[in-house]
Amino acid sequence: MPRTPAPGTRDTILRAASGLFYRHGVRAVGMAQVIEAAGCGKNLLYRHFPSKADLAAAYLSLVRGERDRSITRALDTAADPGERLVALVTEVAELVRDPRYRGCAFRNYLTEFPGDDDEPARIARAYLADTRAQVDDLVAALGRPGTLADRIWLIIGGLHGGAPEQGPVAVAWVSELVTA
Repeated sequence: MPRTPAPGTRDTILRAASGLFYRHGVRAVGMAQVIEAAGCGKNLLYRHFPSKADLAAAYLSLVRGERDRSITRALDTAADPGERLVALVTEVAELVRDPRYRGCAFRNYLTEFPGDDDEPARIARAYLADTRAQVDDLVAALGRPGTLADRIWLIIGGLHGGAPEQGPVAVAWVSELVTA
């Protein structure tokens, strides 16, 4: 009869895998590395996550929850749609300045597995689509043309793409764009 895992085992495995996946990339991390980092056995890992894709999907879902909460906190500090757009870009600008920042987990996954249509890829695409829709909705609430949403989305993408020093400039651009 199999032993019952200790409470929190799944979370321990997921946290260990998440750190490895984010630092090194999903493709580069083997399940043996996850087992070692989590301090668990192979059977226990596979009981919670039957495949690496299941583990990657859980990782991206975890990151999505963290990102959604952070964005919600930022948006809650602003009253009108223009201020909310500035708050959104400010949140991203602050995120990318963290020395531990290694890029957007969702964009990173889709770069590693560009043609995949597995669960992790669907989670990554859904997050990016939902975030873009959030920008579109805020721009629409301003009564501004769709090109403004495109510009703001490009600014956000640029920040995620490795331009943390441009954070203050990006925030200023968005502030100008929404007040113009």
